[in-house]
Amino acid sequence: MKYLKFKNPSEQVPVGKLVCVGRNYAAHAKELGNDVPEFPIIFLKTASNIIYSGESVVHPTYSQDLQHEVELVLYIGELVKNANNEQAENAIQGYTVGLDMTLRDLQFEFKKKGEPWTLAKCFDTAAVLSEVVLKKDYQLRGNENISLSVNGIKKQNSSIKNMIFSPGEIVKYISARMTLEKGDLIFTGTPEGVSRVIAGDKIEAEIENIGKISTHVIK
Repeated sequence: MKYLKFKNPSEQVPVGKLVCVGRNYAAHAKELGNDVPEFPIIFLKTASNIIYSGESVVHPTYSQDLQHEVELVLYIGELVKNANNEQAENAIQGYTVGLDMTLRDLQFEFKKKGEPWTLAKCFDTAAVLSEVVLKKDYQLRGNENISLSVNGIKKQNSSIKNMIFSPGEIVKYISARMTLEKGDLIFTGTPEGVSRVIAGDKIEAEIENIGKISTHVIK
């Protein structure tokens, strides 16, 4: 069982489900040749995918195109179902930086065949997290910078204000389709600039005032 790490620990919380939003930045949707969505595109990762900053991403041997995606991740701190606007905001009780590591070659292959993306998104070390910053300690402004560098070269650099769907809208949408529970995490999508990484690469990611991630890719 995986447990969340908090910047200011108050309790031990096991990780629940990882609900992820695809194509939540228009420029990222376009760079992959996709339409800008009219509603959040949802997929899942598993808690066993999680590692934390300082641990290493293991490059699967069955893929030749492992790519990075830095994201704002929402920590759900209470059970919520069919949330209204206020309930959706109240359910978000913290934030963390996340890397949604993706096997892009497998994803394109599955999409071409009309098959699920699962094996392109769910593999050991596919979800990298920083510590959770609780909302009581930091209130999200909505314009924080989000960035990622590979070997010191900046690849992704944007603002969370460029998200198509806001955190509250995302929680409201998801909770109308599945119950969200304490310990669940929501990956809110990545900006443009995703690129391939290989064994030996160092990835550093940051969201202003939320946290930082540092990880290496290994075989």
